[in-house]
Amino acid sequence: MAEENVQNQDELNNGQTPEVNEAGTTDANAEANVPGNEPDQAADFQNVDQEANVDAAVAEFPAFDDSKKKSVAGDDKLEFLKDLQLNVYIELGRTKMQIKDILELERGYVIELEKLASEPVDIFVNNKKIAEGEVVVIDKHFGIRITNLVDASERLKGFE
Repeated sequence: MAEENVQNQDELNNGQTPEVNEAGTTDANAEANVPGNEPDQAADFQNVDQEANVDAAVAEFPAFDDSKKKSVAGDDKLEFLKDLQLNVYIELGRTKMQIKDILELERGYVIELEKLASEPVDIFVNNKKIAEGEVVVIDKHFGIRITNLVDASERLKGFE
């Protein structure tokens, strides 16, 4: 291409116009596009494939050791998560109501729940049930005494 430009520039300097063939290229460019003049790329790829010897092996990694709970800095790896705040809510019970009944609610109306008074309440953290407990009163405030933790495998369902 650079040779073609030099040849065309020489023709222009001598007052000649470069000859353009039917394909819209100059003769120098046409010679470069002749099928016999292009390098044989397929042959080059075949030679590379034949010459390359690749050694492959399965990657081996050491097993994780649970006893190493410290990071490079020596702090607990989960230390930075301890400051996160999670939504915790207690579900006392549920019921279904028709819209007309909801619209008729007034002060003093009692809504009956499906759970019995003796049944434990459900404790949820970020919409995941983690425990059950019973309602207690502590200095005029409600509280929950945890009576049963959900099995760890159940708590971790969905994270696998």
